[in-house]
Amino acid sequence: MRINDMGTGDMWLLMLEAGVALFLLIFIVWWTMFSGRKPEPPAQKPRDPEDKAKD
Repeated sequence: MRINDMGTGDMWLLMLEAGVALFLLIFIVWWTMFSGRKPEPPAQKPRDPEDKAKD
């Protein structure tokens, strides 16, 4: 089947296929952007007893 032989009734199939491909592209990019390791919060160092005396 050639593109020139397709009627306008078959154009929705091409648009649907292009939409699905676009959705998959956006989904894959979104998935890879947010799937990495989450940064760990900085560790809190224990306060020295001398610092409590200053408060």
